Amino acid sequence: MDEAALQQALTDTQNLGEMPDADAVGTVGSPDCGDMVRMWIKYKDKDGQKVIDKASFQSFGCQTAIAVASIATQLIRGKTKEEALTLSAEELSKPLGPLPPMKIHCGQMVEGALRAALEAEQKAAPAAATPVVADQSGTLADALSAAGKTQGKIKIVLTS
Repeated sequence: MDEAALQQALTDTQNLGEMPDADAVGTVGSPDCGDMVRMWIKYKDKDGQKVIDKASFQSFGCQTAIAVASIATQLIRGKTKEEALTLSAEELSKPLGPLPPMKIHCGQMVEGALRAALEAEQKAAPAAATPVVADQSGTLADALSAAGKTQGKIKIVLTS
């Protein structure tokens, strides 16, 4: 992983936060270890085709998950749902360089949240790499609490 690229992605973190008017929401993660990503997607009509207008995310996890989620929200913009569904964790994290083995799950978690949001409209079961939290309402902190995560520390990263 390119540490300079990671730091730059974190410095330039975009689209962090809830999207109240989202068309779809997807959450993926493991309440046991505290790593979770929630992604919101808003569509628009472009030339008679439904494309992703914007996306945002919340993440409880490491810097790599935050960076990949931020990158993903930019990569999917202007794509159809079908085009976005073809993106793999490797493609979503590519700007950071090859991830070390212990960080590959970060890309997979973001891919899972993206797929869960994209498939939310179809009411299909999300295709996620890690367990999905069923409750899509409220904040990510609410989801952690509802899943029984009552011990440990949660780090919230705010950007300006």
